[in-house]
Amino acid sequence: MATPQSPRPARIEQLRVENYRALRSVEVKEITPLTILLAPTAAASPPFLSPDRIAVNALGQFADHPRVAALRDFITDRYVSYLSIEDTRGQPEAGSHARLSKTGDNLANVIQSLRERHPERLEQIFESLRRRVPRLETVLADAMADGRLLLQIKDAPFDQPILSRFASDGTLRMLSYLTVLYDPDPPQLVGIDEPENFLHPRLLPGLGEECRKATEHFQLLVTTHSPFFLDAAQPNEVRILFRDESGYTQTVRAADVEGVQEFIEAGATMGHLWLEGRFGVGDPLVNAGAPRPRGVLR
Repeated sequence: MATPQSPRPARIEQLRVENYRALRSVEVKEITPLTILLAPTAAASPPFLSPDRIAVNALGQFADHPRVAALRDFITDRYVSYLSIEDTRGQPEAGSHARLSKTGDNLANVIQSLRERHPERLEQIFESLRRRVPRLETVLADAMADGRLLLQIKDAPFDQPILSRFASDGTLRMLSYLTVLYDPDPPQLVGIDEPENFLHPRLLPGLGEECRKATEHFQLLVTTHSPFFLDAAQPNEVRILFRDESGYTQTVRAADVEGVQEFIEAGATMGHLWLEGRFGVGDPLVNAGAPRPRGVLR
């Protein structure tokens, strides 16, 4: 007997933005479950990770229409990560939280929640973390006498764990991202801003693969400036942002840039092509990131 398939997650497949900050008129088609956004500067970052609420509230007026209600639910059921390592080192009040906050200040609460409600999922997170953090054994979130949670990291060679405030930035950052990517009840849309910060470059392609695997359950938008993270991407997953001569943001898909697909088929990686300037756009040192004039290679 055939087993029923899980419903296909909702996806944004096409997006048009008009008159929003530096976006006068931008249309993005064929959006993939994992979409990686490249920009020459942070100022050119798109509004995808911080949409206004006006349109969302307007949709609420039509909540009785099933399709409109589904669209509103999709837009509001989102998570955006602006992770702060210092915030993850805090000692929050005890209590389980199902989802990591934007800054990660409730990381200990999420670990506690996973241990109580989804121990098998927490073990998957630890397994993935152990492959990337040498000799890490486990992560503990224990309640203290004053009602706060103490996050501790235990390495295999030692008997006693260390406090999270003494753990490496990379360990806490990778742990935080894995709790988002392995969320047992994830939002429909997740945004992660510059995941490369504080992580060893060799870990970034693996994190990119974890991101792709997670898109079986939700749609994921990532902004990055890292060629190492980009090495995990396919040309159709990458959108390059740039400012035109009028100062407005435009976008081009890497798969549509002449020669990119041929380079990939010949064994090149997306990060290598970006460093070599093969995209012809989005380089802050050439033509202010705008499309390179014909005949200019670098």
